[in-house]
Amino acid sequence: MVYARNVRKEKIKMEDYKFKYIYGPVSSWRLGSSLGIDPLAQEVKICSFNCVYCQLGEKGVMTLERKIYVPAEKIIEELKRVPDVKVDYVTFSGTGEPTLAGNLEEIIDGIKMIRKEPLAILTNASLFSQEEVRKSLNKIDFVIAKLDACCQEVLEKVNRPVNGVDFAHIIKGIKKFRKDYQGRFGIQIMFVNQNKDSASAIAEILEEIRPDEVQLNTPLRPCGVNPLSVQDMEEIEACFRKFNVRMVYKAEHKKVNPLSDGDTLKRRGKI
Repeated sequence: MVYARNVRKEKIKMEDYKFKYIYGPVSSWRLGSSLGIDPLAQEVKICSFNCVYCQLGEKGVMTLERKIYVPAEKIIEELKRVPDVKVDYVTFSGTGEPTLAGNLEEIIDGIKMIRKEPLAILTNASLFSQEEVRKSLNKIDFVIAKLDACCQEVLEKVNRPVNGVDFAHIIKGIKKFRKDYQGRFGIQIMFVNQNKDSASAIAEILEEIRPDEVQLNTPLRPCGVNPLSVQDMEEIEACFRKFNVRMVYKAEHKKVNPLSDGDTLKRRGKI
């Protein structure tokens, strides 16, 4: 589908329109100011993982099946309604794993026709073994992949994947994607009690992947587990001294004025 680049954005009062697929902008310690795109936009999360720290809760649909959850034209039409607002990135995230959207590439192409900002995506990398997924991600400027584990045992403790997700296949898929990808590639690691002793082992794996950036995180938003302390995270940070590291406790946050209402942001784990 072709989308016109020169579109007249509809000037509306924000209280007159409730966004369904667009949220934010949010203040992101990794991306600055980020306008969110949710290509799933369901009442429950749709994901291949059920992470112990998930801000969307325990309930949801666990799957590896890609399909169309929201028609691309609906997302693009809503994006046209967004008033002129300056952001650093337009970011795919939201109510689950964004690469499960079977029309992800079509959505990417549509966004590029009407927005000039670089695109980013937050993904758990569970579908990187699929060529179609890698092809779509090659069109994104900044890909941030999750890697919270060093082996299958830790993957199952922390990320609790759906049946069929194999740690070795995830690593193989990440390496294959990294080999051909021309954009900026980041690895995000969420540290909790269940994987804090795996830092050195994860760092060894990353020496083979060689990401442009390593983002060290711990859950600071309300969820089912407690965050690690500043001291714990600083000790973990020392394991990654060979990399370009960003750590959540040392990050700055931009001030933003979100367009989305509180319910929408909360449903996507942003407040």
